Amino acid sequence: MIITVHELAVTQGILDVTLDAANKAGARRIIAIDLVIGELSGMVDDSIQFYFDFLSRDTLAENAALRFRREPAIVGCWDCGGKFEASAPLSPVCPQCGGARLQVTGGREFRVESIEVAES
Repeated sequence: MIITVHELAVTQGILDVTLDAANKAGARRIIAIDLVIGELSGMVDDSIQFYFDFLSRDTLAENAALRFRREPAIVGCWDCGGKFEASAPLSPVCPQCGGARLQVTGGREFRVESIEVAES
C-alpha cells in the first residue's frame, strides 16, 4: 500500500463534511460515505481509507464504509473526432489516428456523493 500525505488533508475534509451533515440531520452514526474520485486526481483509495480509519475514531463516522467510484478521464481528438477513456499516464497521441491535438475532460473529480446515516 502506498501512503501519501496529501490524502491526509483531503480525508480530514471528507470527515468534516460528513460529520457536519450528519449532525445537522440528527444522525446517530454514519454508516457509509460514497466518494467519486477522478482517475487523474492523484488520490489513492487505500491511503484515504487508512487516514479515514484513523481520523474517524471516536466520532459518528467510526467504522463507516467508504465506497469509492472512479470516474475516467475522457480524451477527445481534434484531428479525427474520436473519444476514449484514459488514465495516468496519459498518452500524447490518439490511439485511433496518431494525432497529437487532444483535449482531456474530467478525471479530476473528488467529491462526497452521498452519506448513509442511521437516524436518531
